[in-house]
Amino acid sequence: MDACYQAFDKDGDGYLNIDEFKLLTRALFRNDRGKLYLLEEEKLKDIFNLFDVNGDGHIDKDEFIFCWNHWIKIIIRPISAFLIVDVQNDFISGTLNISNCSAQQNGADVIEPINKLLDTVKFDAVFYSLDWHPSDHVSFIENIRDRELDPSSPITADNAQTYDTVIFAGSPPQKQRLWPRHCVQDTWGSELHKDLKIVESATKVYKGTNPDVDSYSVFWDNKKMTDTTLCAQLRMKNATDIYICGLAYDVCVGEEPQLLML
Repeated sequence: MDACYQAFDKDGDGYLNIDEFKLLTRALFRNDRGKLYLLEEEKLKDIFNLFDVNGDGHIDKDEFIFCWNHWIKIIIRPISAFLIVDVQNDFISGTLNISNCSAQQNGADVIEPINKLLDTVKFDAVFYSLDWHPSDHVSFIENIRDRELDPSSPITADNAQTYDTVIFAGSPPQKQRLWPRHCVQDTWGSELHKDLKIVESATKVYKGTNPDVDSYSVFWDNKKMTDTTLCAQLRMKNATDIYICGLAYDVCVGEEPQLLML
C-alpha cells in the first residue's frame, strides 16, 4: 500500500490529486494483455470524490488507506466463491424431476459444465447448497391437510393439485406453492448427484429445514425470518466475487442474485 501511494504521488507532496489518481485507475483497469479500460471523466470524478472524504481536492494517506482496503485491494486481489445450488437426485431423476416441469429440461445437463469449472478454475471457496426438508414440510402437497388453510385461499384442500398456490392460515397468512415430496432429509432424493464433483474443502449449506417455512434461497427462508450460515461464511472468507449455478434457474438459482442485492 505504501509503495503504491508513493509510486503515484508523482509530485512528491504527500497527496494524490485527481491527475495522479487517474494514473492509478489506468494501472488498475486493464486486462492481462495490457488493454486499458478507461474511466469517463465524470465517473473518475465521482470515484475520486468518494475517497476525498474531507473534500479538499486531494486524497491524503488516511483517505488512501480506506481506498486501498475497500476498493483497490478488492480489484487486485479478488476472492471468488462458487455456489452450486441443489444439484440433487430428486431434481434430476426423482420426485421433482425438472424435465417434467414447465422448462422441460434435463437437470443432468448442468453437471458437466459445473465439473469443468471446478477442474479449470481455482475458486477460493466452494459451497454446495442442498434442499433438506423434514417429511412434514409445508410445501409437500401430501401434507396439505396437516395445516389450516386461510379463508382467502383460492384453492381448497380437496381441490389442490401439484404446483397450485394455496394460502395457509397465520399471522400474516402464508402463500405456499405445492410441490411433490422431494429432498427429504437423509434420503436418496436429497443426495447430491453421483456424477457431480465434490471438492474436499467445500462447505455444504442446508436449507428448507423448517417444516413450516419454505426456502428457495440458500441465504434466507422465503419469509426472511431466518438465515443460513452462508452469509457469515462468505464474510469470513472476505469473498468479493460470487458465481452461482445449479438447479433450478427459475426457482432456487433465481433467488440468489436477488438476495445478494439485498
